[in-house]
Amino acid sequence: MTRGDMPKYLRLKQEILSWLHSGEWKPHELLPSENELAARFGMSRQTVRQTLGELEQEGYLYRQRGKGTFVAPPDFAKAGAAQAAVGMVTTYISDYIFPHIVRGAEAVLRARGMGLYLSSTDNDKARERDSLQMMMDRGVGGLIVEPTKSGEGNPNLEQYLAFRYRGVPVVMINARYPELDCPCLVVDDEAGAFAAAEHLIKLGHRRIAGFFKTDDLQGTRRMKGFLRAMKRHGVPIMEDGIVTYASEDKWTHPAERAGLLLRREERPTALVCYNDELAVALLPVIRAAGLAVPDDLSIVGFDDSTLAQAAEVKLTTLTHPKTAMGERAAEMLLRLMADPSAEGEDVTYAPRLIVRESTRAVGAKAE
Repeated sequence: MTRGDMPKYLRLKQEILSWLHSGEWKPHELLPSENELAARFGMSRQTVRQTLGELEQEGYLYRQRGKGTFVAPPDFAKAGAAQAAVGMVTTYISDYIFPHIVRGAEAVLRARGMGLYLSSTDNDKARERDSLQMMMDRGVGGLIVEPTKSGEGNPNLEQYLAFRYRGVPVVMINARYPELDCPCLVVDDEAGAFAAAEHLIKLGHRRIAGFFKTDDLQGTRRMKGFLRAMKRHGVPIMEDGIVTYASEDKWTHPAERAGLLLRREERPTALVCYNDELAVALLPVIRAAGLAVPDDLSIVGFDDSTLAQAAEVKLTTLTHPKTAMGERAAEMLLRLMADPSAEGEDVTYAPRLIVRESTRAVGAKAE
């Protein structure tokens, strides 16, 4: 929905919020009257009243009988907030590595007597907006967020600025929207993918294809690491040897492209995958092409998920701290909540290559 398509009261609400966030209107400053705002924006007084009522309910404004409506200070919104709880917004909750991250954070918070509100965006930016609004409505004292499609910008900046205005600290995991300065915990994705490609090159592979999800920054950084390793070792990129895809296409596009690549006369001898989930999803495609891992094809995943060891062939992969990341994110958030003047520092985890059964030197045979 564009700004022009918004209801009038929402357009007015966004305008007032922009004044508050920019400091154009100061705490305890008297707002223009409803009649003045109505005349300025060409809206009915009822529309203005509805907008001011919502902003008052959300803690941005307060009224004094007989005097008017005033700008609330940042701490005003927190006065009645549920400070015994924090929020956690991730792209997914119930599968892959995310339960480990959640459990890590929850353990730290529970030990401090804090509750945890969970919300999943299902990797949809509109749902991220809804999740942030839910956390705002519940009055959480702090927020841990995994950005949704971090490689495609941040249309929900207004919500993040609203948390800042209220003095609610935000910690991000796995990636961070570039325009925000909140602390972030990430894996060195570029270094991990570099290590994956270099491992295969040292095993004698020269026809290596890479599969990367590029609507998040993790994927673009992993692709960058892959390309850097190939250049460093003088290995040319195969024709059509870089396959990129979006979240919505992860179950179709990579498999289709892999099938085409593996049926070529000069097919790849190795694949580097965005994560373990994709590597496991490509195993049936490899079988359908009449190939076996690792006899005919080596494959490397990323994240050392439970899938890496549960698959039919145990995957060579890169580590992801998972539980430790959740724990440290919660610890950092609690420190920022206790001391608003404190600054959280970014944390970068160095991934470690774990060599298992899915990679083998070119020409080597099973013992």
